[in-house]
Amino acid sequence: MHRENTIGHACALLTSLIWGTTFVSTKILLTAFSPVEILLFRFVLGYLALFAACPRRFKTSSKGQELIFAAAGLCGVCLYYLLENIALTYTMASNVSVIVSVAPFFTALLTRLLLKGEEKLHPGFLLGFVVAMAGVFLICFNGIELKLNPAGDLLALSAALLWALYSVLIKKITAYGYGTIPATRRIFFYGVLFMLPAALLLGFRLEPARLTSLTYLSNLVYLGLGASALCFVTWNLAVKILGPVKTSVYIYIVPVITIASSALILGDPLTPLTAAGTGLALAGLFLSERRPKEHGPRG
Repeated sequence: MHRENTIGHACALLTSLIWGTTFVSTKILLTAFSPVEILLFRFVLGYLALFAACPRRFKTSSKGQELIFAAAGLCGVCLYYLLENIALTYTMASNVSVIVSVAPFFTALLTRLLLKGEEKLHPGFLLGFVVAMAGVFLICFNGIELKLNPAGDLLALSAALLWALYSVLIKKITAYGYGTIPATRRIFFYGVLFMLPAALLLGFRLEPARLTSLTYLSNLVYLGLGASALCFVTWNLAVKILGPVKTSVYIYIVPVITIASSALILGDPLTPLTAAGTGLALAGLFLSERRPKEHGPRG
């Protein structure tokens, strides 16, 4: 059990480290691609990679299970990333990442509401959330001038709520007993399916000439193979082992990685308030992960 928990924590950490850099890759791609174009290229590539890794087909045992897979694809692939990518066109990459980090709190609330008795909230989790969110506000109110953008920040907050719902759905899917890779592939299928109408409405353009740019191609491959195919598998595995609430607190690390990569690659400002906010976000992670000691009867 201890070894399995270690694997779960390692998967959640690896996923968060990679996802922290995806905001930068997406910001670079937004100079030539629309948000929906990035999503469609990214997840089609991710689906093909998962199919190559595990081509075996499987059938769900009921229509209810199929609907859960479809809902996960809609919330965690289509709507979450569409809102996140559109938010990046309004505000800085660091702002989007820290606002999305409110997802663990939404995950905890939805888990209690929808999966009654699944995971109990302990005081350390709530304290960690408060500390981490204090870091979020320090980063958002970065310097003397306010850095909030109502449109971008509201979209990012909506994305966080959708991710929380996805995490709860993943917990239900893992209980079905299907393999992590084929289950993730099924979720990607529905995610791409739901993206197609959005792509048509938002003016998807193929234009293969854009893919001749090494910068654009390498970032798409990174998002498709690394951040999508690999990371969704590792995240879903972490949720299977640790549960949605415990896994979700690793999202607090995402803004730390995003801020560092944004400063190095995009030249986004790194101020003392940003550094303090980053420290609080990390402290929130550790506080949320600490479990209260259970005192048994004394002999």
